[in-house]
Amino acid sequence: MTGRRKSDPPLTVRRILVHSTAVAAGQQAARAKRLAKAAEDLDRLTAAAGGRHYKTREKIVARIGVIATKRRVTSCLRWHITTDEHGTPSLTWHFDQDVLGAETAVDGWWALITSVPAEKAGPAHVLIHYKGQGTVERRYHDFKGPLAVAPVFVQHNRRVAALIQVICLALLVFCLIERQVRRALGPDETMPGLYPDNRRVRPTGRMILYQLGELTLRIGNVTDPPTVQINRGVQLHLLDLLDTDITQTRWPQT
Repeated sequence: MTGRRKSDPPLTVRRILVHSTAVAAGQQAARAKRLAKAAEDLDRLTAAAGGRHYKTREKIVARIGVIATKRRVTSCLRWHITTDEHGTPSLTWHFDQDVLGAETAVDGWWALITSVPAEKAGPAHVLIHYKGQGTVERRYHDFKGPLAVAPVFVQHNRRVAALIQVICLALLVFCLIERQVRRALGPDETMPGLYPDNRRVRPTGRMILYQLGELTLRIGNVTDPPTVQINRGVQLHLLDLLDTDITQTRWPQT
């Protein structure tokens, strides 16, 4: 692959073809649904051809174009309009089975493009890395959501860089909290209490901080140290998963 400018060095990439039976089944079901709806519309148009609303060839052709575009069957729809001795038009149509067969043959197939050499990552490893993109996308969501990153107007580029660095450190801590809870909980385990309906889910950093954000600290004195007030059992469970000892409180440094 070459860049837009002549000075851009060429990039060598690999194309890895992947087949998914689940994607293939979904595409076949969607195609069957589109064809069925298109057939219903075309059958109604066939019956109405030559009637009050479709007296001319032009009106029938216009309606066929609308149906083909709406139902996405332009590539496989074949139709023919004839007129009798009175000039009344009639419509016949069918779906091209060769086109449908060609579409079916590629159902479930898609391509991955990578610049990673084959000796560093085989096709299976490339697919595994690609499947992990959901985690990356979720971190972008956390970056804009729970961390509440909003437009900030600063005067110098170095301040922009410093701000991004602080936010990335916050995102790192956010991710580590989620990872610690999930590792302590187990690879496939869920827990109740995070949502009002008490359904069992995998804990996320957002829900962990939401639950722990309602903890309160009772101020103590020299003889009575400060203590953390736990309001719900899920808070204690999360603190145990985080391996946090709430009895080890410290007085603020002055």
